[in-house]
Amino acid sequence: MKTDQQLDRTKSTRSNALSELESERLFQQYDIPVIDGVIVANKDEAVLAALDIGFPVVLKGVGPTLLHKTERGLVHLNLANPQTVNEAALAIISEAKEELEGILVQPQIQGKREFVAGLFQDAQFGPVIMFGLGGIFAEALSDVSFRLAPLNEIDALEMLDDIEAKELLENFRGEDAANRDQLVKTLLGLSRISTEHPNITEIDINPLVITAKGEVCAVDALVMTSTKTREMDFLPPVDPADLGYFFHPKPIAFVGASAQMGKWGHILLTATISGGFAGDIYPVNPKGGTIAGHKVYRSISEIPGKVDLAVVTIPASQVLDLIPQFEEKRIRNMLLITSGFGETGLTGKKLERDLVKKARKAGILVLGPNTMGICNPHIDLYCTGVNVRPRPGSTAVVAQSGNMGTQLLAFAEQQGIGIRGFCGSGNEAMIAIEDYLDAFETDDLTRIVMLYIESVKNGRRFYESALRVGKKKPIVLLKGGQSRAGNEAAASHTGALTTDTNIFNAVCRQAGIVKVEQPMDLLDLSASFSSLPLPKGKRAAVMTLGGGWGVVTADLCSAYGLELPELAPEIIKRLDTLLPPYWSRSNPVDLVGEPDNKLPMIVLEELLKWEGCDAVINLGILGRKIMLKSLGESVLKADPAYSQEFIESVNRNFSKFEERYIAHIVDLMEKYNKPVFGVSLMKDNNDYTVYRVENHHFKGVFFETPERAVKAFAKMVEYHRFLTRNRTSSIYTG
Repeated sequence: MKTDQQLDRTKSTRSNALSELESERLFQQYDIPVIDGVIVANKDEAVLAALDIGFPVVLKGVGPTLLHKTERGLVHLNLANPQTVNEAALAIISEAKEELEGILVQPQIQGKREFVAGLFQDAQFGPVIMFGLGGIFAEALSDVSFRLAPLNEIDALEMLDDIEAKELLENFRGEDAANRDQLVKTLLGLSRISTEHPNITEIDINPLVITAKGEVCAVDALVMTSTKTREMDFLPPVDPADLGYFFHPKPIAFVGASAQMGKWGHILLTATISGGFAGDIYPVNPKGGTIAGHKVYRSISEIPGKVDLAVVTIPASQVLDLIPQFEEKRIRNMLLITSGFGETGLTGKKLERDLVKKARKAGILVLGPNTMGICNPHIDLYCTGVNVRPRPGSTAVVAQSGNMGTQLLAFAEQQGIGIRGFCGSGNEAMIAIEDYLDAFETDDLTRIVMLYIESVKNGRRFYESALRVGKKKPIVLLKGGQSRAGNEAAASHTGALTTDTNIFNAVCRQAGIVKVEQPMDLLDLSASFSSLPLPKGKRAAVMTLGGGWGVVTADLCSAYGLELPELAPEIIKRLDTLLPPYWSRSNPVDLVGEPDNKLPMIVLEELLKWEGCDAVINLGILGRKIMLKSLGESVLKADPAYSQEFIESVNRNFSKFEERYIAHIVDLMEKYNKPVFGVSLMKDNNDYTVYRVENHHFKGVFFETPERAVKAFAKMVEYHRFLTRNRTSSIYTG
């Protein structure tokens, strides 16, 4: 059995690749099933070994530089007699020449199904385990799943189910299902190797063959080692309490305040004043005078009393000179709006490093630079480059793009979605996305976390923080820059199949992050998580005002992995007494355009109390008032028999019905603890996504399209699975 010391000696004195036998011995220690074999020196010994093993056999050329044996013709399969073994050995010797260290003779393992498993060290996230479709099609089809090590059994089982070719693991063309216990042990073994042998940088088991009886066997493997470790210069963590001071200041100084409209020093100052911030505001500008009705101080030192937060908009070249002034004034928090630092190139990066070094020595924490600002609606603090003022709520937002972040805030304001706080994180010179996650974990007012990110500073810490937070409150994330570019060529399939996108997606899946693909999805998920109970499963009941929408929604449910169960006989029997004889008698339930406003209320409750569904999607009930208003306008123009007063009373009555309908939905959600996803028939500028009902915890949620409702339902199901998988008692209650 090879020890750690032997592994270290192998890599330092011979090569960075273990031999076949060394790899085999390593795998045996970690319950990875392997084929026994014999290393021989020449063709005669190969024939004798084959006779001893029994035909058919496999011959492989082995040596420290022979990494891609199949491509070089160094693997010969199904050798059924001494003559073919002799010929194969000669061919291997001829091709490998001085690279050859020996010839491996093994029994031929029969199996139609080939997979690949491996280990790869990622610079950001550390050890990553891979499983997927193997053999010669591994890279061509790229049907793989990834998880960060260390794995648990649930992680390993999920990896098996993630791949598109997972049916090959079941009974297949007369062959038995794969032994899942052996596959799980293989993946867990790789995980243990990654933590117990950090010098092993890469393992590639390809093929991992499934025999006709379902047994698993590692037929060929590559194990790479290295004496070098890549040191990453990570930012030190920020105490969540220190970060919290940025969002709860009292006196604020605006360094670089300007009287000129359109300049950052004017935009942020006036936005903060007009937003209703109750704390003291101190504009700072060497010219003095008055700006926006506030006395302007010529320097930081002139400000009376303490300053909790300094908002800085002066040129980048002058910022470092502020540090001693802040230190003397005991200002500990700088919101650095100014650009011209690391985002501009090498000179800017050096300036940013110098700033961080000087600020850290002075005990000053810098948020930014190059940030769009912050807001906390709970204290009427709106200090951003765009005048948006979302209402107070429970969704915390951090965006690495200021423009994306403020656009999200504008959407939130428009759609009635409450915001706990917002930050454009800028260059993250001192405060990284991982620090915000840690702060959200301990903040009682934050119930949903919404992130737009393009990169992370410390991948492993990001994963660990997200995993902790995700068990308590949902994280909804949109990632920019998800290209497959940027990976260096690797010596194995494991490395070649690893991309930044694959790894990041695996991190999200493993940490319970709800990853979305479009900006509007962030808002939709924020609305749903903050307003609705969490669905306990994926069974949907659909209620629609018209059949076409029901068909479309059923197709969408199928596409997003949701189920539409058949209606129970007792449901059909009850609905038969309410609906016309020609109703659908199926799920989706088509109300066939019935005008009775009581009908959707009754049918909705029948569906919610049905144990066969986990949520209801209702389509077309809300928004009819817009059509009715348009109809009334046409009638008034065309038919003098109807008065303005009559049409207005009809419109008022229908508006009141929609208010009652929303309140009814909220009552039913609280009664049955199941979500109701609404889709409006039409919307105008006065309509929202979220509708609040006084003295109720849940809220009505109505989307513009069936797809948005279905996607929100599916993502909430995904998060519920994560919570169930981790067997945690989440503080998230919907």
